[in-house]
Amino acid sequence: MGEPAYDIGIIGLGVMGRNLALNMLDHGFGVAGFNRHLEKVSLLLQEAGEGNVLGAKSLDELAKALQKPRVVMMMVPAGRAVDEVIDELLPYLDAGDLIIDGGNSHYKDTDTRAKSLGEKRIHFLGVGISGGEKGARRGPSIMPGGPKEGYERVRNIFEAVAAKVDGEPCVTYLGPGSAGHYVKVVHNGIEYALMQLIAETYDLMKRSLGLSNDELAEVYESWNNAELQSFLIEITADIFRRVDDKTGSKLIDEILDRAGQKGTGKWTSQDAMDLQVPVPTIDTAVSMRDLSGYKDQREAASGILSGPTPRYDGDKDAFIGTVRNGLYAAMITTYAQGMALLQRASDVYDYGLALDEVARIWRGGCIIRAGLLEDIRSAFQSRRMLPNLMLDAELSRAIMERHDDLRQVIRAAVASGIPVSGFMASLGYLDVFRSGRLPANLIQAQRDFFGSHTYERIDEKGTFHTIWDRD
Repeated sequence: MGEPAYDIGIIGLGVMGRNLALNMLDHGFGVAGFNRHLEKVSLLLQEAGEGNVLGAKSLDELAKALQKPRVVMMMVPAGRAVDEVIDELLPYLDAGDLIIDGGNSHYKDTDTRAKSLGEKRIHFLGVGISGGEKGARRGPSIMPGGPKEGYERVRNIFEAVAAKVDGEPCVTYLGPGSAGHYVKVVHNGIEYALMQLIAETYDLMKRSLGLSNDELAEVYESWNNAELQSFLIEITADIFRRVDDKTGSKLIDEILDRAGQKGTGKWTSQDAMDLQVPVPTIDTAVSMRDLSGYKDQREAASGILSGPTPRYDGDKDAFIGTVRNGLYAAMITTYAQGMALLQRASDVYDYGLALDEVARIWRGGCIIRAGLLEDIRSAFQSRRMLPNLMLDAELSRAIMERHDDLRQVIRAAVASGIPVSGFMASLGYLDVFRSGRLPANLIQAQRDFFGSHTYERIDEKGTFHTIWDRD
C-alpha cells in the first residue's frame, strides 16, 4: 500500500453508514470503509463507482490507509457494539487520532467513552445524525459534540455533506462532552411527540369524519403547503396515497397498528424527569407506543368496554380547519417542551448550547424539520436564555390564536370516544403553564399531613410543619 490517501474511515456500512460514505465521496473526500460482513463492503464499492474509496478487509488495513492524524467514524448500533469496535480499533490508532460515534448512543455512555479515550489521548466526538437513509445520502442534519479541536478537524467534511437551508449547512459545533448525542436524543423525543399528534389527527378525521385515504392525502398536502409545512406532514400525505403491491388496496390499511421504538423517546422522558423538566407530550407519545403493543388486550377490551359512536355532525371542512389549527398549537407546545429540556440540560451538564443554532440545524435534513423552526430560531436569537418558547411574544400569540381550536379538537374527540392523548397532554401543559396559581398547595399540605414534609407559606419566608390531626 502506498502513502495514506483517505480522509476518513467509516466502520459500519449499513444503510446509514454506506449512504453517508457515498455522500462524502460525492463531495470529493477519500473514504475507507469497513464492515465485518464483506458483502456490505462490496456494495459500497459497487455504488461508489470511480470515487476515491477503499473497501478495507480489516481494521488494520483501514487504519493504515488513513491520513494522519486519523479520523474514524463508527456507524454501528448503540450499546455494546460501539465499545467492541473501539476496543478492536484502539491497537491501530495513535495519540491524537479522532474517533467519531455517529450512532444514537446514550449521552452517559458517550461521556464515559470520551473520558476513557481521553486518558489514551484519543479524541472522541459523539455525533447525532438525523434524516434517515435519504438524509445520509443527500444531506442530513448533523449534531456534533465533544472537543472543539476534534470538530474543527472534520468541520469541512460535515459542512459539505450536511443539508443546506438558505445556503447554511445544517451542522454546527454544539458543545463539549455528550452535547451532540444529548441534542439528538431530545430531537428524537420531539419526533415521537409530533408523530403521535399527527397520528391522532388521522384517527380523528378518519373515524369521526369518515375521510377516505385519498381525502386524507389531500388534507395533509394542503397543510404542508401552509404553516404546518414539515417533513412529517409531507410524508404523511405520501403515505395515504401509496397502493399496496400485494393487495391493490391502500398500504396504510394493511399495516398493523402496533408502533415500534428503539428507546430514544424513553431516554428523553427519563432524563427530563431526572432534571425535573416536564415534557408531557413526549411522555404520552412514549406511553402510546407502549399501549399500541397490547394489541390482543385492546381487541379484547373493544368487545367489553363500550363507548360513544365516533361521528362529527358539524361542518366537515370547518372542523378540518379546526384540527389543523389545534395541531399547530400542539406542535408549538411540543417544541417548547423539548427546548426547555435542552435549556436546562445545557446548564446542568455545562454544554453551553446555543438554542438558536440548534433550531437552525434542525431546519433541514432531519426528521423534525419544519417551517416553525424559523420562528423558534428567531425567538432564541432575540432572547438567548429564553426559558420557554411559550414566553416568546410571537409564538405565544400564535398559540393564543389557536388554543380554542385545540380545545374544540379535544371536545370532539371525547364526544366520539376517540383517544387524543397527545392533544390532551399538550393542552394540559399549556393550561398549567399559563396558570399563575395551581392546586399544588393542597398536595404539599397532604405531604406534610402524612409525612411531615413541611411547606412554605405565601405570607412568611421559611418552612413550616403542622400537626394536622391534633384534637
